[in-house]
Amino acid sequence: MIIFATETSCDETSVCILNKEKKILSHIIHTQKEHGKFGGVVPEIASRSHLQILQKITKQAFYESNINIKDVNLFCSTSGPGLMGGLLVGTTFTKSLAIGCGKPYMPINHLEGHILSPTFNNIINYPYICFLLTGGHTQLYLIRDINKYEMLGETLDDAIGEAFDKVAKLLGQSYPGGPIIEKKAKKGDDKYFDLPHPLNKKNNLNFSFSGIKTAVNLIVKKNNNIDEKFINNMSASFQKKISDILENKLHSVMIYLEQEKIKVSQISIVGGVASNKNIFYRMEKKAKDYNCSVILPPDFMFSDNAAMIAWVAMNKYTKKFNSDLLSKPNPRLSIDSIKL
Repeated sequence: MIIFATETSCDETSVCILNKEKKILSHIIHTQKEHGKFGGVVPEIASRSHLQILQKITKQAFYESNINIKDVNLFCSTSGPGLMGGLLVGTTFTKSLAIGCGKPYMPINHLEGHILSPTFNNIINYPYICFLLTGGHTQLYLIRDINKYEMLGETLDDAIGEAFDKVAKLLGQSYPGGPIIEKKAKKGDDKYFDLPHPLNKKNNLNFSFSGIKTAVNLIVKKNNNIDEKFINNMSASFQKKISDILENKLHSVMIYLEQEKIKVSQISIVGGVASNKNIFYRMEKKAKDYNCSVILPPDFMFSDNAAMIAWVAMNKYTKKFNSDLLSKPNPRLSIDSIKL
């Protein structure tokens, strides 16, 4: 069993070749750096880059893996959610390969790719809680099993990764903002700025980040001297507030589970923001209060990548699977759309 997968939902162009022994024969992730000067992803530039890069790295992947394309048993690609242009490029390209080889094609939900990423390198105890933290999504799930996902909460405005990017831009930093904020925060005072805690008194499991971004914007406008010390202190204060919010939601979801008489022993954190060490340490410390451990995907599955897409396909493929060449990419694809 050999699977070929592509991921083109945003600004990472990625391909992966995975076999049934869970061995990654080739995995290439190309991050489109040209968006940095714009302070965010430009959809048209992203889709054009996918078109150029995808063909090149596909050839490279088959060369690295020493696999003939005709030996692939299943082709799959991200079909949503994401930017429509990128999704069209990835799905059309991958379907074409499947048709040319006379092999089946499977559309994959990008969110499920992130959700299942920690199952690649961890022994899982179902059910467990999943915090999905990316540039486009912030969601909280109860994972009962593969294909059984219950969304408990989501962001009402900005995604958590988007908030990092916007705050970095307000501070005059480049894109993507997450790694820069984390680096600057190490040199700053996380108690220097008192930032708001949206939904702190609301009895639900949803998130909100736009108020924090607005508060940072107002503080920046009132200060004429945006020097390195200011940037470091704001980065530290912002990162601390984000960690406070996540820690608070972990507490709230554990209360909810206790009321529902649902026992969990694992908390997973997935998506690009899950690579933030401060967030991980804070969540790990809080999880111990509930006798839970925090699990992460392997490092190469934090950001958008084709390995997690291939892994979902490997988990969902059965002998009864029918090729879905008529599927259409959906930029607003939800977790409710997931099926066998």
